Amino acid sequence: MSTSDDPLSIALFSELFMADQLARALLSKAMPRGMELSHFSVLNHLARSNEERSPAQLARIFHVTRGAMTNTLNRLEIAGHVHIRPDWDDARRKFVAISPSGRAARDAALQSIAPVLRRIVQEIGADRVRAALPVIREMRVELELAQNV
Repeated sequence: MSTSDDPLSIALFSELFMADQLARALLSKAMPRGMELSHFSVLNHLARSNEERSPAQLARIFHVTRGAMTNTLNRLEIAGHVHIRPDWDDARRKFVAISPSGRAARDAALQSIAPVLRRIVQEIGADRVRAALPVIREMRVELELAQNV
């Protein structure tokens, strides 16, 4: 059976694509003024990992081009949310770290979107969300592997 004849695959990915589109739109509206979802995503990653990353590493993590990541990082740097420094061992490379202002902006964004996310989880039910997470994670891993083929 080809993928185009597989209603389960089509239904699954149709739902994922629509959920992604709706979630992005909803969260974008809930973000603090001037904060974009891409900015929040980078700040959230840097805050959670608590480690410096190179722009190339961030581009790989978020599956975007280096140019797109450079644009996001430039905006975050102008806003004072990240520090970008040269690699002391290789002047061609840079490292990015979240600044105190970036942590505050990330925390403010989390406070803005948390009620939206909490309401959705409550509507679906925490137990059902917990049960779905392993499947969604496995799908993400498979998609990452497929992208690297």
